[in-house]
Amino acid sequence: MGFTNTQRVRGERGNLYQEVTDKIISELEQGRCPWVQPWGAANASLGLPKNAATARRYSGINILVLWGAVHDKSFRGQNWLTFRQALTLGGCVRKGEKGTTVFYADRFIPKSEQERAAKTGDDPNAIPFLKRFTVFNVDQCDGLPETAFAGIAPLPAREIIPHAEDLIQRTSADFRVGGPRAFYQPAGDFIQAPPQASFFQQIDYYRTCFHELGHWTGAKHRLARDHSGRFGSHPYAREELVAEMSSAFVCAALGITPTVRHTDYLASWLEVLKEDNHAIFRAASQASKAADFILTFEAGAMPESEAA
Repeated sequence: MGFTNTQRVRGERGNLYQEVTDKIISELEQGRCPWVQPWGAANASLGLPKNAATARRYSGINILVLWGAVHDKSFRGQNWLTFRQALTLGGCVRKGEKGTTVFYADRFIPKSEQERAAKTGDDPNAIPFLKRFTVFNVDQCDGLPETAFAGIAPLPAREIIPHAEDLIQRTSADFRVGGPRAFYQPAGDFIQAPPQASFFQQIDYYRTCFHELGHWTGAKHRLARDHSGRFGSHPYAREELVAEMSSAFVCAALGITPTVRHTDYLASWLEVLKEDNHAIFRAASQASKAADFILTFEAGAMPESEAA
């Protein structure tokens, strides 16, 4: 029996979701969080993946995919290009190099649906789609200008990071320091974090701050995520996943390398991902939006996020 074009597209889209979800599950089952940058094992400088031609950051699931490729292939940087973009910059992808697949999600309205809506006066129904794009790390290319290799220099060892402190202050969040626990209180819309001196590795204070700020972005009057889940529930695990990844994304953008791992949620994350192969896509997308929301408070212009 043959398949219609719609069935084939849906099948391909489902395979893409499952392909990425299986890879994330494999990483988690081995005790590795793919959104925690494993810079000790990779050669790359700090930072979020970006397009070397446009300087725009990749977002959502593509951050995890490209970080994984940097780690697996020991690339030196976080800069990526399509085959055509490499040519446009005067370079080329080396023969035999294998690209990395990134994803672009959007919606479209078929012509038949537009016509139906015009006749009935109803709103047209949009159909979601997921497309693949192939990108190459600049390490896989020859003849590129030096600007294509621009990266973020690692921070010197220190306890207080002024630009991180400045960003936290610029959010104007009700941020309270003290006590033995870190949490975001939705009802009071405030954040509580232990003093930095109480952390075994003081750099981890910033990852914790941005984790809680990740929760803070989900308030109804900000990004309006679901904060109703109780500890141990799937909604709770999903929100923790978003906050954890958004913290990793913000730290990467700021050039901060904390060591903390929130592995106490590992089992619940695995359960959520195994039950729903769309979950990691939604969480990564929401984490990117949360990180972008926080980073808009940073002094200076920030490049826009992009899919490819």
